[in-house]
Amino acid sequence: MANPVDLAAQGVRTLRAFSHRIPIGGGALAPSLEDAVTGRNVLITGASSGIGKAAALQIGNAGGTVLLVARRQDQLEQVREEIEAKDGIAYVHRCDLNDLDDIDRMAAEVLEQHEAVDILVNNAGKSIRRSIDRAYDRFHDFQRTMQLNYFAPVKLILDLLPKMREQQSGHIINISTIGLQMNTPRFSAYVASKAALDAFARSVGPEVIGDGVHITTVYMPLVRTPMIAPTKIYDRFPTLSPDEAADLITEAIRKRPKRIATPIGSIGQLSYAIAPGAQDLVVNRAYQLFPEGESDTTKETEEPTPEQRAFARATPGVHW
Repeated sequence: MANPVDLAAQGVRTLRAFSHRIPIGGGALAPSLEDAVTGRNVLITGASSGIGKAAALQIGNAGGTVLLVARRQDQLEQVREEIEAKDGIAYVHRCDLNDLDDIDRMAAEVLEQHEAVDILVNNAGKSIRRSIDRAYDRFHDFQRTMQLNYFAPVKLILDLLPKMREQQSGHIINISTIGLQMNTPRFSAYVASKAALDAFARSVGPEVIGDGVHITTVYMPLVRTPMIAPTKIYDRFPTLSPDEAADLITEAIRKRPKRIATPIGSIGQLSYAIAPGAQDLVVNRAYQLFPEGESDTTKETEEPTPEQRAFARATPGVHW
């Protein structure tokens, strides 16, 4: 027979979680970033540059203990030094997230040294922009994208989640993509890998919420990072800066919503639910309008047409 005290405690946790997820109430009741991270261990993958580095600096400055994870030891050390220069606390845990055994090693190291991870930010990822007719003989693109964008975060969650549930507290933030909402062409490998992680989170979320563990998905728009640099057409696209992208992550930490998305992403998701065929026609126009990429360098370096400019402005943050 269930213990009434345990049932009451679980009910309180559920009500508190629900209050955070009411759009108005969640914002009013959310703590400051300092209150949300002070004294807590925040593990960030892909922390050596870009969005991960920017988020690590913000969280470190707010008083969180930042656990920096990526392959490049030297760059992680530089991020750690930047955090410590402002009296923050950071630790480096090098890991090759393409290697599942190395993930196990790193997770065990983290738990041994820090006892638990309170907030996990699955930020590391790989993107490939390529039309399907150029991928017929490139099945490895789908394998390596799924490895880093899906299997790696799932493996890390499986390693860290038991301790979160044991301590009745935890927050997992998965960085997804606006492409999943807009069904952007040329990104079938990338969007599919992010969709798999999204589905995993949706299924696991109801299982763990009663243990005080929250899962948030951030549908990140286009961000100006080294990952998009090879696609020169993005030089003329509206993008977020890494600091602006980190703001979405810190908002997720504060409010713990189920999802964070931009208005255009939410509109895209709604339009596909209501009229998927019509959205396909609109997105096909974007597919025809913008050049392929690395093999179409002449087109990429030309000045954008008025239609390209208008389409990019009308869909800010979408990586066509």
